[in-house]
Amino acid sequence: MNKIHKSFFAAEPGQIVSSNGGKYRITHLVSLDSVFAVDLATNDSKRLRIDSLEPAIAESECVDEAQEGIRDLALYSAGEWADAQRKLQAIKPLLENPLRTRADADAIARQYKVHTATLYKWLRTFQSAGNVSALVSDKRGRKKGTRLLQEPQEQLIQSVIEDEFLTKQRKNPQVVIDEVNRRARLAKVAAPHANTIRKRVAALPTAETLRRRGHKEIARNAYEPIKGEFPGADFPLAVVQIDHTPCDIILVDETHRKPIGRPWLTVAIDVFSRMIVGFYLTFEKPSATSVAMCVAQAICAKRNYLAELDINGEWPVWGSMTVIHVDNAKEFRGAVLERGCEEYHIDLQWRPVLRPHYGGHIERLVGTLTAEHHKLPGTTFSNTAKRKGYNSEAEAVLTLQEFERHQADFIVNVYHQKRHSELGMPPRKKWELGILGDATTPGVGIPPVPADPRRVQLDFMPYFNRSVQQYGLLLDHIFYYHPVLDQYINSTDPENPKVRRQFLVRRDPRDISEIYFFDPYNNSYVQVPYRNIGLPAMSVWELKEIQRDLKAKGILEVDEDTIFEALGRMRALVEGAVEKSKAARRQATRKPKATKPAQKPERAEDAEMVSTASAPAYSNAFEDDPFAQPIKPFDDVSVSR
Repeated sequence: MNKIHKSFFAAEPGQIVSSNGGKYRITHLVSLDSVFAVDLATNDSKRLRIDSLEPAIAESECVDEAQEGIRDLALYSAGEWADAQRKLQAIKPLLENPLRTRADADAIARQYKVHTATLYKWLRTFQSAGNVSALVSDKRGRKKGTRLLQEPQEQLIQSVIEDEFLTKQRKNPQVVIDEVNRRARLAKVAAPHANTIRKRVAALPTAETLRRRGHKEIARNAYEPIKGEFPGADFPLAVVQIDHTPCDIILVDETHRKPIGRPWLTVAIDVFSRMIVGFYLTFEKPSATSVAMCVAQAICAKRNYLAELDINGEWPVWGSMTVIHVDNAKEFRGAVLERGCEEYHIDLQWRPVLRPHYGGHIERLVGTLTAEHHKLPGTTFSNTAKRKGYNSEAEAVLTLQEFERHQADFIVNVYHQKRHSELGMPPRKKWELGILGDATTPGVGIPPVPADPRRVQLDFMPYFNRSVQQYGLLLDHIFYYHPVLDQYINSTDPENPKVRRQFLVRRDPRDISEIYFFDPYNNSYVQVPYRNIGLPAMSVWELKEIQRDLKAKGILEVDEDTIFEALGRMRALVEGAVEKSKAARRQATRKPKATKPAQKPERAEDAEMVSTASAPAYSNAFEDDPFAQPIKPFDDVSVSR
């Protein structure tokens, strides 16, 4: 199996952890968010917050990890990922049944045509790692299931499966074999053996195959994991619903305190307890970006986030949810979002068509939050009749950051603490009962804590594949460089020397002045800044606006100089119009801050490398954007190659 990358660790008695530079052994669970632990150096007992703990890793493990390698999610092929998903489907009944027996395992093993010991091995691997990528088979050596075909052959098989097998015509595997042979002759590549093609067809996920071949009802009835009115929400984080809504309030910019417009809210609720597990505010229209940012906040601990907003209160919610339930709208779909959810064993489900009751919990929550917005200055109320005689823009006083602080404060200190009519108790109390239990009902235990919150953010960031040239990396006509790239200049694919080697790059759309290069030698990310570090920081939104403008003007030859000259003109126009135009003030919010703190390196030995790659304090002729968004990680989750 792959070297295991542990995404989460459980705060359990006996666990060795680190906190603020010290090593401790947990002795007791005290509450939802704290434990008693013994300092291994002094033998003193201390109370520690769970969200301040990190897994203590031995030095030997760190060396082993570097040697074995931990691949990024985007580096797994479709075949490898399908194989891991097949194994997950096999062990899923065992994961969901704490009272499972050997007979249960034997029956599943027969169904999947593997030995029971193999099934238990998959189960142990997944439970140890907490992520699906641990189930990807190791490529070293000739093992059962190893794929030896060249990439053109794999692509050929996959294309024929897509075109001929996964259709409502329901063609049989022999048709796929014949078509693969025909296309192989045309492409002048060696045709794969018929048995190899049959194995690729057999390895397809059963539920998805049924849906694509026109059997949606059969797939839903046989494989949909939640049944009933709303279903499966029997414990905390079993089912989380996410939705968007425009907020009924006008906000102002921080510099001129003039109206900008209405923000959008993306919010996630735990159906079992009605606790809000995450939210995201923006002036941009809803997209998969908003969902991804909301999911990342939901998975990670909130202590630092509340501290940034200067909010006194507790939000003891973290961990990977079992199911995320969303609307069928296009903004809830995206390749990066879907694979990120798969990695953390999150079942991303879309609301069934014509079943509006499936979204009832999130819609009632949105109504509660909207009612609170109506109490604030600048509210638009719910309709024009109620707004009659009230000038929303003239009364507006709150900035986006001030509104976000109010929203978080209301969630933590009012909504979570107030009695919920359907629950008969506050959401915080229901959450606590579900986690810790009481004299009559057992709890599920404190959810495992994300071992590396930054890795969670990276797993949801948009990614690209690029080759390293003498000038460094080129992304959207912008050059990036760091000395770590030198060793990979003009390198070729290890499996095909005739092809340039492609490297994984991720980007935070809020500030593209640096990108994250996945160094395959160190198995870690390095922050790579602009090659010309004197250029101003820019967001993806600004870049897209520039690209649209240049295309409209018929400018087809685009390079880095053209882009940044256009950026200067655009920002100058925005600054000139910002006092008069709401659109200009909204555009100003898209400009990233000129400086930002260095990101925490993924491993200690990368600290020096990352610090040298941090974005510099750019000096330019434009004023800094006053908007400081507390939710930082990532945005557009579309994949570009």
